[in-house]
Amino acid sequence: MKKIVALSIVAAAALSLAACKKTDDGAANAANEAALDVNATAAEAVADVNAAAENVADSAAAVENAADAVANAADNAQ
Repeated sequence: MKKIVALSIVAAAALSLAACKKTDDGAANAANEAALDVNATAAEAVADVNAAAENVADSAAAVENAADAVANAADNAQ
């Protein structure tokens, strides 16, 4: 879901920069650089979100393993 939001923001920013095109090459180059910066930032944000999601999944698996270990220890104690 967050990927979709981030990518739609990037697309809107790129379109708004393209809509404000001027005849000056310096302004066009600056707009292109800004668009590249926005795309790079969005890509980093998506990577961060994916890494966080993987960390949550790993943590959930660790909690499940710990719960299983406790249950096994309780069964063995009886």
